Amino acid sequence: MGRTTDNDSLWRGVGDFIRSQRELANLSLRQLAEVAKISNPYLSQIERGLHKPSADVLKNIASALQISAETMYAQAGLLEDTPERAARQGSGVEEAIRLDMRLSSDQKETLVRIYQGFVERP
Repeated sequence: MGRTTDNDSLWRGVGDFIRSQRELANLSLRQLAEVAKISNPYLSQIERGLHKPSADVLKNIASALQISAETMYAQAGLLEDTPERAARQGSGVEEAIRLDMRLSSDQKETLVRIYQGFVERP
């Protein structure tokens, strides 16, 4: 029974991640569903952790949110978080900024741009 609870918690976390990324991108549920080519009710169920989306659906949502499918798969527990992946993802700095609920969307966007400016320097 604990396994179901852990699984439910994982999918609620994935839903929360998708919702926070959608809000950061200033997209409504309807807009994201349209771009990701899924229905509004289905996306709503995913965001609330009521439905376990397939890898293809996660890939479509990631693409619509302009984040890597790899990041989405790792969030869903479909990929191990290896040191190599962390290095490619900026050690999760951008993801941490996007997930910090204490920051406004504008603050998150600004911090990500500043961070990217530092790490993209030759």
